[in-house]
Amino acid sequence: MLKHRLIPCVLLKNWQLVKSIEFDSYRTIGHPTATVRVYNSRNVDELIVLDIDASLNNEPINSEIITDMANECFMPLTIGGGIRTIDDVYTVLGAGADKVAINSEAIKNPLFIKEIATIFGSQCVVCSIDVKKVDEAYRVFSKKDGLLDIDPLELALEYEKQGAGEILLTSVDRDGTTKGYDIELLKLFKNALKIPIIINGGMGEPKHAIEALQNGADALAAAYIFHFTQFTPQMIKEELSLNHYPVRLS
Repeated sequence: MLKHRLIPCVLLKNWQLVKSIEFDSYRTIGHPTATVRVYNSRNVDELIVLDIDASLNNEPINSEIITDMANECFMPLTIGGGIRTIDDVYTVLGAGADKVAINSEAIKNPLFIKEIATIFGSQCVVCSIDVKKVDEAYRVFSKKDGLLDIDPLELALEYEKQGAGEILLTSVDRDGTTKGYDIELLKLFKNALKIPIIINGGMGEPKHAIEALQNGADALAAAYIFHFTQFTPQMIKEELSLNHYPVRLS
């Protein structure tokens, strides 16, 4: 049986790793390489880093920082933000990343997913979908363009069709709140896709991880809980194991 993964998902901003709160205010986590060393020691399964400077400001991908993190990282590393071309993918993977996460470019051009998957394999492509709830309906949210009239499940199904390896599904409303994952959103996706769903946004205690897995998540992404609460990744995994969810224990 495949084990459920516990994945820190953090942002790269001004050469520091940060955590957002509802995609607005930011709290500093620390220097990238120092933070990676901490994650190495804390029994997490993967690491996702999204370069928001490259994404929002049309800046070049910070390959220097990626290389520094990759040299310290003893787990699979996914890098997103500012990936717009196949050359960008080569840059990120050449710097040491194992996967790329794409968001804005996939919305504009879903065939970009197919192009990446054809060259590098579907296992290399994580498609990131940010979601907000408005008037009882879920819609895709873009950091650049705001709310879009796009159904997130329909978008995910299109990404799967084009060759995405997994979906990083983030609730903007729950991001950094520690109120728990958006279970209603997860239920819309349950059993709808053949590829894994990484749920992100809102985990504040171990029971939130259990609720997410009960309602269709395959993997759990978080950040705030790892740095600003008393709960450690090991504590979360032990709680999952006690509830008969297979995880990698140290």
